[in-house]
Amino acid sequence: MTRIDDKFADLKATGKKAFVTYIMAGDTDYDTSLEVMRGLPGVGVDVIELGLPFTDPVADGATIQLAGQRALDAGQTLKKTLAMAKAFREDDNTTPIVIMGYYNPIYSMGVDKFLVAAKDAGVDGLIVVDLPPEEDSELCLPAKDAGINFIRLATPTTDAKRLPKVIENTSGFIYYVSMNGITGSAAAQADSVQPEVASIKEATDLPVVIGFGVKTPEASKTFAGLGDGVVVGSAIVERIGRGDAPADVLAFVKTLADAAHS
Repeated sequence: MTRIDDKFADLKATGKKAFVTYIMAGDTDYDTSLEVMRGLPGVGVDVIELGLPFTDPVADGATIQLAGQRALDAGQTLKKTLAMAKAFREDDNTTPIVIMGYYNPIYSMGVDKFLVAAKDAGVDGLIVVDLPPEEDSELCLPAKDAGINFIRLATPTTDAKRLPKVIENTSGFIYYVSMNGITGSAAAQADSVQPEVASIKEATDLPVVIGFGVKTPEASKTFAGLGDGVVVGSAIVERIGRGDAPADVLAFVKTLADAAHS
């Protein structure tokens, strides 16, 4: 059992949905992102996705791409991202942390070395968007052996033939991408998401969390109600990028969390 498993079990027991946030590590600098990260649980965040900056984020729209570039310009690295997680753990040993990004930085560090460092830093899960199930031996299976959840994305194009392969070695939760396209590119549509999530839930007991295109408290409430939780990323990252104070960013996050939990 990881912190992710514990969190979803606790939420289910109390009849609540999960509110998950994404922020980019090192955006706009290390201290700012750590301050925001430390404040997230206090405003209702159940799971933190910590973005790993990378030069070629092919699944991301302009908002996340720019956040990654700001972080890289400020000197953020994989080692510093793990250091952020470890610093967060000094005051919070319960909120799950999921590293979300691309395989290249992990491959460059070395999988074994990375998993040891990630476990030591208090990381609970990984979302590595450019490693399909056919490459599970690269990172997914070693991560599971290390006690770290490997969370897979399902999308509107994941059909009934493909879904079992996606689920096979997934743990923690399923991240359902609510639309075709990149992060932050459009608003999600509930009527198209509901039947897809229902199909996934028929195939697995894992929680299903919905993300991409959720930008407002109203959308947060709607999509949390369609699955086991909701993810908001670009709408938060956008506020960090335009220079909002951490306190103002966190106040916005609270409105999203309150809506999801309602």
